[in-house]
Amino acid sequence: MNKRLYRSERNRMLAGVCGGIGEYFNIDPTIIRLVWVVLSVGGPGLIAYVIAMIIIPKEF
Repeated sequence: MNKRLYRSERNRMLAGVCGGIGEYFNIDPTIIRLVWVVLSVGGPGLIAYVIAMIIIPKEF
């Protein structure tokens, strides 16, 4: 069975992007969120989050 990347419905804060990435890589979503915040402060993190929210499909 192939693993697919989805926005998480269980581990979601805003849109489930970080939760979905954490589930895909078997990493705690909190770590993904912290890295994303650091990227957002330093540059293109917010734009990347919006793009990921649009591109990554919802979990069904």
